[in-house]
Amino acid sequence: MQEQDQNEEDDENALKAEEDGPGSEPSTAEARYTVPKSKKRRSTTKERSSQDPHNPVNNLVDSLRPGLTLVCIGLNPGLMTAATGHAYAHPSNRFWHLLHTSGITPKKHLPSETRDLMDLYQIGNTNICARPTRSGDGLSKQEMEEGAVILDKKIALYKPEAVVIVGKGIWEAIWMAKKGQKKFNDPNFHWGWQDEEVQLGRVWEDGHLTWPGAKTFVATSTSGLAATLTPAEKLAIWKPLGDWMTARRNESGAG
Repeated sequence: MQEQDQNEEDDENALKAEEDGPGSEPSTAEARYTVPKSKKRRSTTKERSSQDPHNPVNNLVDSLRPGLTLVCIGLNPGLMTAATGHAYAHPSNRFWHLLHTSGITPKKHLPSETRDLMDLYQIGNTNICARPTRSGDGLSKQEMEEGAVILDKKIALYKPEAVVIVGKGIWEAIWMAKKGQKKFNDPNFHWGWQDEEVQLGRVWEDGHLTWPGAKTFVATSTSGLAATLTPAEKLAIWKPLGDWMTARRNESGAG
């Protein structure tokens, strides 16, 4: 989700205007009827993403098991994450930095230590979509809708104490699936802890709520492409979750 690795290859093929070759000046008539040469338009991120292989090999597996304190939920594996099997593997992604500076982990870890977090801090990892793409634009609306349903079932199965949604776009897909709506129009959206009624993984049996779901925290994207907020603003949003995790570690150590 994962929270999407940035484009790993930027299109640098902007065309230069052709230079006039040697020769005489065109006549007035020739100049009048010369068709202007059109410039080649550069492809957009979304267009490049749509041309990605539909199913590149994905070596990333979920880090999930019962009894976890926190599960991080990203968008889908970027190409580097899919190739290495390490979450948030692209160097531009700030996930591992924010995990440490917010206090979620007491030290900064490497992407290669993804699965170690379960034993070290009871922290797991999964995504709303499993198919790797160059950027999040490569995912379809249908994939996001289906992924939200699958994700809710995963959380209901493993029952972690809390989850963190790594990016507002992921939360929008989850919210729409829960509300049965086609557009995200929550006027009360806020970063941080969400109301109990929209927590992930809520379990109902015979009309009775048997598990209220995992405490759900919505945080910013950590992708290098997500630049609408400054690093300081992102840290401020992540910090309450870090404070909560620090308190949980202290409680566990005291016990």
